[in-house]
Amino acid sequence: MTRNNDIIGVVSQGTSINEGLRSYMLKIYNYMAGGIAVTALVAMLVAGSPAMMQAIFGTPLKWAVLLAPFILVFYMSAKITTMSKQAAQTCFWGYSALMGVMLSSIIALYMGMGSGAMLARAFFITSGTFAGLSIVGYTTKRDLTGMGSFLMMGLWGIILASLVNMFLKSSGLEFALSIISVLVFTGLTAFDTQRLKQLYLQTGGSVASNENIAIMGALRLYMDFINLFLAILRIMSSASRR
Repeated sequence: MTRNNDIIGVVSQGTSINEGLRSYMLKIYNYMAGGIAVTALVAMLVAGSPAMMQAIFGTPLKWAVLLAPFILVFYMSAKITTMSKQAAQTCFWGYSALMGVMLSSIIALYMGMGSGAMLARAFFITSGTFAGLSIVGYTTKRDLTGMGSFLMMGLWGIILASLVNMFLKSSGLEFALSIISVLVFTGLTAFDTQRLKQLYLQTGGSVASNENIAIMGALRLYMDFINLFLAILRIMSSASRR
């Protein structure tokens, strides 16, 4: 009888962990999806207003718009464990909105060229790719930690090469960087998903009660999605010009 009770207890605990993990991951994905929705809405609103575009990108204010998201990410990374839930949420939604303003210039450019359909295709391709790789990261039994270190090295390489290409303005290098970016951010999507899952399991589910951890996880996946979208969009744009 005791043996049966032990088995039932183990099964019950396993079921509880699975349900808790699904709830925890769903919370992260909901935050991420909400952030993408805010970014898209703000980008479309700003891109559709010539007056706002001129006020932002036709003045020194553009530098604040370009730098503010990066500053906010570093701030959240450093303070996420000490800030309140309301402060973390405010930072996340604020970051999403600022990214929308920053991306509005790209949206306006493509809409002005009559390439709205390309934006839509790039978004749907990104969504499908992201979903597939996130499922891989969630279900795979392989430890992706080593791959994560390699991908981070690739990310820094992309950043440095992109800075160099700001002066070289090489279309060939830009296309190559777009291809590499797709590989890096698809890999990071799987890696970050697995890391979020492992964090839950390693803490016995206690991390689920910390809303700030979910917000930071959502931020990481959000950045993977946005960077993957931009890389796919650049590849599609380059292919259409060939």
